[in-house]
Amino acid sequence: MSLQNLLDIGSLDKAEPRRDDIQRLLAAAERNLNDAGVIDISDENRFDAAYKCVMQCAIAGLLAHGYRTSTRKPGHHQTAIQSLPTTIGLDKAIMVELDELRKLRNCDDYEGDPISPGSVEDARVHATALLADIRAWLGKHHPDLI
Repeated sequence: MSLQNLLDIGSLDKAEPRRDDIQRLLAAAERNLNDAGVIDISDENRFDAAYKCVMQCAIAGLLAHGYRTSTRKPGHHQTAIQSLPTTIGLDKAIMVELDELRKLRNCDDYEGDPISPGSVEDARVHATALLADIRAWLGKHHPDLI
């Protein structure tokens, strides 16, 4: 689905892409990725930190195109993640893996399902790669925003 279609159905809102906003999101993503590596906290909190990095990267990709997810409707995390192939050209197979992290996070947050150390590492690997991808994409397509 195109970004315009997502805007038309109310899943996205228009937003002004500003350098300061992108830089804050990337800095927050970096901090969260670092926090995900702290072994003295629970696997759930480490996973949440890695997942937040993924979300902040996805939001930065949308923002660079002039959009934000609408929080008036449910599913804004899903929309942000699933827009990555459109916003930064992320491989769809990787997007599916990131969406699995979203589902795992929901099971932890809403049902109390535990997070395994393997899931934490998987989330950290994906977050690290996505942060590098968004920085490279921004550098190539929107250097004025970084």
